[in-house]
Amino acid sequence: MTELLTRRFASGVELESALAERLARALAAPGAAIPAVMLSGGRTPLPAYRALAAEPRLARNAALRVLFTDERYVPGDSPASNYHQTRPLLDALALPASAVLRVRTELTLEEAARDYGRELRALLDAGAGIGLGLLGLGADGHTASLFGQADLERARGRLALAVQRPDGMSAVSVTPELLAQVAEPVFVVDAEGKRDAVRALLAQNSGLTAWRAVQGCPRVELWLAGGE
Repeated sequence: MTELLTRRFASGVELESALAERLARALAAPGAAIPAVMLSGGRTPLPAYRALAAEPRLARNAALRVLFTDERYVPGDSPASNYHQTRPLLDALALPASAVLRVRTELTLEEAARDYGRELRALLDAGAGIGLGLLGLGADGHTASLFGQADLERARGRLALAVQRPDGMSAVSVTPELLAQVAEPVFVVDAEGKRDAVRALLAQNSGLTAWRAVQGCPRVELWLAGGE
């Protein structure tokens, strides 16, 4: 059974500060021979990414690998790209291109998903330890780009999946099989506009896609700002 630990913050600013501190430790500390950190997209973690990018004392770890929960099927320099939004942090870390596992949206959608799955498999097979893994929570209860039962069923046996999003965009998402490899999965959520989804997650509602996606994880954290 998955254990849910909740940490509440009085404001988004407090959440940002705590997240920046937690992420800085994860980026610097070699938790395995090949340490890895999974970043999420969305608005909530971006201030923490920017704060770390501007930190002159940010530790650099040559062995570090960075991966992403999901990516919209847009060019890598698009404002809608999670990779693009995290570029200031990636540049500050001075990581070589080979250390950043990105979805290659210059490929066809299905090939981009297969390519990302191969990259993730190679990372795991090399003995990487995915320590901190950040996750978002949508108002509709999705996480990464897993939006419902159909996505969860198609994700079986895969590490990455091509998805048609409800907003009409396409995306590539990690799967529950990949999330089960994350040692410290953390939902980072600003409850504004997401109260029903937050309540369902706190209740560990089995009908919530986000909760079902992490059922392979022994322990999951919820960092929540603005909750009741």
